[in-house]
Parts: sequence; C-alpha cells; structure tokens
Amino acid sequence: MLEIDNIDTFYGLSHILFGLSLHVSEGKVVCLLGRNGAGKSTTMKSVIGLAPPKSGAIRFRGKDICGKRPFELSRLGIGYVPDNRRVFADLSVNENLEIAERQREGNDVWNIETIYELFPALGRLKGRKAGVLSGGEQQMLTIGRALITNPVLILLDEPMEGLAPLIVLEIENQIERLRSTGISILLAEQNVSSALKLSDFGYVIDNGRIQYEGCAADLSGNEEIKRKYLLV
Repeated sequence: MLEIDNIDTFYGLSHILFGLSLHVSEGKVVCLLGRNGAGKSTTMKSVIGLAPPKSGAIRFRGKDICGKRPFELSRLGIGYVPDNRRVFADLSVNENLEIAERQREGNDVWNIETIYELFPALGRLKGRKAGVLSGGEQQMLTIGRALITNPVLILLDEPMEGLAPLIVLEIENQIERLRSTGISILLAEQNVSSALKLSDFGYVIDNGRIQYEGCAADLSGNEEIKRKYLLV
C-alpha cells in the first residue's frame, strides 16, 4: 500500500530524516514510535506532500508520489490527520464534514451518517462550532473529516496527544473499528502501549533514523529498545 524508500527530508538547511525506509501493507496498522522531535511528524508530512523529501522515493500502490501536492494525494486515496487538528473553528461540526466529503468509486463506506455512527458524540454536537469543542471532540472531528474523503490509507499523527485517559480509550476503540474495515493505517505515536495494542507492525525512530523494526508483539516485549529510544 505504502512504501517509503530511503528518503532524506530537510526543513531549509536542517536535515531531519536520514535514509528513512518503512512500508505499510494493505489492511494493516503500522505504528511509528519515537520521542518528541524524533521525526515522526516529518515522516507523515513527507508522505502527504507538506515536506517533500530531497531524495529517495515514496510509492503508493506501486506508483511514485513524490512531488505531488496534498490535495492530489487526497484524491488518490490518502487521508491525513495532523497532530494539531486544524478544524475550521467558525464552521459547525456538520459543515466541517460536508466540505470534506468525497465519494470514491468502489470505496464509499464513509458519509456523514457513518461518521456519526463511529463517533456518536459528534452527532450530538453537529450544530456546534468546531472551535468550541473539547480537544477530544476536535480529534474525533479531524479523524472523521479525513475518513469522509473515503481513503484507502490514513495517516494518523499523534491522535492521542494531550487527551484524557477516557478519551484515549475511546479513540483506541474507534481505531480498532477502523482496522476491522480493512483500511490501511500509519500511526505515529508517543503513547507506546496504545500504539502497540492497535498495530500489526512497528518502527522506532530516533534522530531521524529508523532504529528498530519488527512485529508489534516483539517490540512490546523488547524492554531494551523501549528504554533506549522511547522512555522520556
């Protein structure tokens, strides 16, 4: 579904990602774990076209997508949930979803009704302006807005960050439900236990380089790697 091959990404003159490679198989959940500043968000931005890599390749369904702009990648079937949510504050919940809705031939699972089924809290708040929602409610809306484009791959950047434990549990449950639909997910997270519980495979990034990769069960039991690269 997604193959990142030996990319180097810069912000201006600052070299952020160094020869980074990872892949997401169809229908799988893959987590990218690391401390703050390790390069998780830059990896996501490299895929979605916000920080195009200077070298290397990114392939989606076998086709090179480097150089494509975010709206073009959305049309291809990639959904993106940024780490800072970016809701349209002056629009209602319903309007935030309406402006993003897109039907895709052969993959039209998501519409406003099915988003409200996934996130009942949003249905109860559909007339409320997004800017006054709680952090957890805004996160649900951001995920819903990505889903309503009917992607086949979704990039989730720190979806649990800053949320109360009960809301984290709810987000976990919804990601688990997404997984059951067969959508492919790349999940960047600092919350190691949540990410590994949801994932099939995991990568650990530190200082812009992949330091470890393996199935989620193996990574979960590797205390040395977690202590070295994931503990704050």
